[in-house]
Amino acid sequence: MKHMNESFPEDFILMGFTKYPWLDLPLFFALLMSYLFTLLGNIAIVLVSQLDSQLQSPMYFFLTSLSFLDLCFTTTTVPQMLFNLGGPNKNITYIGCVAQAYVFHWLGCTECVLLGVMALDRYVAVCKPLRYSVIMDHKLCLQLSNTAWLIGLANSLLQSTLTVQLPLCGNQVLDHFFCELPGLIKMACVETTVNEVTLAVVATFLIMGPLSMILVSYSYIAQAVFRIPSADGRLKAFNTCSSHLMVVSLFYGPGIYIYMQPSGDSPQDLTKVLTLFYCVITPMANPFIYTLRNKDVKGALRRLLRRAISSKKI
Repeated sequence: MKHMNESFPEDFILMGFTKYPWLDLPLFFALLMSYLFTLLGNIAIVLVSQLDSQLQSPMYFFLTSLSFLDLCFTTTTVPQMLFNLGGPNKNITYIGCVAQAYVFHWLGCTECVLLGVMALDRYVAVCKPLRYSVIMDHKLCLQLSNTAWLIGLANSLLQSTLTVQLPLCGNQVLDHFFCELPGLIKMACVETTVNEVTLAVVATFLIMGPLSMILVSYSYIAQAVFRIPSADGRLKAFNTCSSHLMVVSLFYGPGIYIYMQPSGDSPQDLTKVLTLFYCVITPMANPFIYTLRNKDVKGALRRLLRRAISSKKI
């Protein structure tokens, strides 16, 4: 029992940016505001996509899935971060840390695959518009969405299980804001090359597979867009796809830097900033990117607000 307690402590100390203590308060308020905007934006997308009859296409089915995923993704980490930043207690229980690592990795991997699926949806919509509703029927959309969640879950079960089995020999200090696999691997007191290589190889497949699907889909989309005779038609097709491309760039850029290289090859402070970016900023930005560049969503939001206001008057 003593060996187990030494190998797996009761709790961890999350360092965050403790060597810059003056950052705690401004970072707390920045994260709090970001989290509130994330909740507001993504809940609005989910509600408007479900309640407005004009937003029942496969595109909005996947957008709803992405918004729900982002809600779960950011809620996995931000409340714990706010708790640690808001006071002197920087701890998280061992069970809480393990659960956070499993769920965070599951949702992150799922988002990688889902963004690839959304690119496939855009390819069918632009390149095969007359058969779009037939090809991307509700059954196929559900199957693609469920596949993304199952792939993410399977990878998380593999990677997280391999990581939490590493003995820590009493190490309790985790140099991060929350429990993420690369940080947990660095804490181990044994050789971790197998874990690092496994994480990098599987991450490469999970990132580059969907990313390749995205690049191939958009190469065909670009060819189809340039063949559209009217400038208005080309602009509409471009606007439909540009929002997704912006979301892909925000999510994949930091993920590629963090996961597709051996552990310890990058400055830890930079890794923390990039991790904050894709687990806090990206989920907050996604709904605003889609609403600001999408007339259908903005129109649906206006209709939903009008119905809410008129119902209150009655």
